Amino acid sequence: MDKKKSEIEQISENMLEMSAEFQKMAQDFLDSQNARKSDIETDPMHMGETLLELTRYYSSHPDQLIEKQMSLWQDYMNLWQNASRKMVEDDTVEPLITPDAGDKRFKDAEWQENQIFDFIKQSYLLASRHLADAANDIHPDSGHEKDKMNFFTRQFIEAMSPTNFAMTNPEVIRETIESKGQNLVKGMENIIRDYNPETGKFTIQMTDNEMFELGRNVATTPGKVIYRNELIELIQYSPTTEKQYKKPLLIVPPWINKYYILDLRPKNSLVKWLTDKGYCVFIISWRNPDETMSDLGLEDYMNLGPLSAIEAVKKATGEKKINTVGYCIGGTLLSCTLAHLAAKDELDQISCSTFLVTQVDFSEAGELSIFIDEKQMKDMEQTMEKQGYLDGKTMANTFNMLRANDLIWSFVINNYMKGKDTFPFDLLYWNGDNTRLTRSCHMQYLNDMYLNNGLVKPGAITLNDTPLDLTKITIPTYIQAAHSDHICPWKSVYKATWNFSGPKRFMLAGSGHIAGVVNPPAANKYNHWLNDDLPHDADAWLEGATNKPGSWWDDWHGWLAKKSGPKVPARRPEDEPLEILENAPGSYVKVRY
Repeated sequence: MDKKKSEIEQISENMLEMSAEFQKMAQDFLDSQNARKSDIETDPMHMGETLLELTRYYSSHPDQLIEKQMSLWQDYMNLWQNASRKMVEDDTVEPLITPDAGDKRFKDAEWQENQIFDFIKQSYLLASRHLADAANDIHPDSGHEKDKMNFFTRQFIEAMSPTNFAMTNPEVIRETIESKGQNLVKGMENIIRDYNPETGKFTIQMTDNEMFELGRNVATTPGKVIYRNELIELIQYSPTTEKQYKKPLLIVPPWINKYYILDLRPKNSLVKWLTDKGYCVFIISWRNPDETMSDLGLEDYMNLGPLSAIEAVKKATGEKKINTVGYCIGGTLLSCTLAHLAAKDELDQISCSTFLVTQVDFSEAGELSIFIDEKQMKDMEQTMEKQGYLDGKTMANTFNMLRANDLIWSFVINNYMKGKDTFPFDLLYWNGDNTRLTRSCHMQYLNDMYLNNGLVKPGAITLNDTPLDLTKITIPTYIQAAHSDHICPWKSVYKATWNFSGPKRFMLAGSGHIAGVVNPPAANKYNHWLNDDLPHDADAWLEGATNKPGSWWDDWHGWLAKKSGPKVPARRPEDEPLEILENAPGSYVKVRY
């Protein structure tokens, strides 16, 4: 009895400690919110406005509201009946509704075996289904407003999951009992750690950042910075073979995050794999811009980025022809660069080009387009006018919302309710290493690509006084897409096959935007599809494709090697005419804000 009393007292003390910390943080939060004057800061995506539209619609259509309420009530009555039958040990009762196959939230056995938690789970799933249907019915025709409504409704539904509340999450309840409430105290400490009272915002810590250091255990492939301007550093990697393919390979990564996603660790580094295959590899490392770089636009990114790097690679190796690779938005910029070179009759210096999860046609750009309309663009421009850039965390939060259960709520549960420490994970370290985006380039990119889809309209975009026309790109291209990509949907990527005029090979990889690209053969994960035919319809391509197990890297190597020339003695950065500025990974990539 005394032991039980002692445990209750310890739980009580822990609850009091957590309550005191919570009250202090809540007051700080209210103070920071009261100091705000801009609606843009409090609701930059106009989520509240979109969800308010849902309320207004059904307030003016009471007949539809009553119909949907009756349907939900009938489902709840059926659920009550099932629950009553299970209480009298009727084993024939089948669940009224089950989570989707890939839903990890309800994997704990209690959600199936415990009648109370099973009832809570099914109640939530039923309400979620009815709310999603109600939102979908507001806009009968597909389009931007319908997509916004469905997306933000999904965000609300996912936020209200019973797994996100301590008293309805069986794992959290068990943890609370076993630790006598210490998990909640530790969780409050983690909340305080992640909360900035000056901005009133949380930055959820996804991994142990102290465990990683660039050049020590991430971005470790040996190389040298051989060129630098105000926007890029160019890294040449040291050879790991006695001979290399004659034509060097230049990689243009995205500037919305840092290049070392392609060089995380030796076992999953695309850069190291390429050097081990005998390629002479160069990569652009973009500078993390500050307010002084506000006016750098897309043209500057092309001139200071790929065009400058191409010249540096040619000078370093003495080669007149090189091969190029573009990843995501880096591939979009590379396509602009190739179109520019074609218009100037200078495309002959590029032998072939590879595009990794790259969109050039933005007519079906996926869920990211939800955040891009005239109103949101105006608000974004107003914010960037003040500071000269888009804060990297803003873009990171946007990407995280595309997979909120995995990239937001799972960490809320782990860090704040279970009170657990984060696991050191190199991919999540990279994901949190945000980069800023210059005002001019970002606004031009969103306007020209997302809003106006100008890149597929010959002459609609002009860079360096040169109208761009993708159909003038006649060199061989390898176009890679990822089947589960939420950022660059594979059917959108496939449309590049309509626009480039040269020989094309399209390959569809399993998984998503990152794992679909960074998938070394040794991992023996996922799959990929191949089809030599390129019908106009993407679904027809997939229907006729062959499903192959494992990584696509070897298929790409087979294609790229044939276009890279004969083997020549390996080129070392130390033996070439350009001055070595420092060791890889360089200085620009280490700048954090």
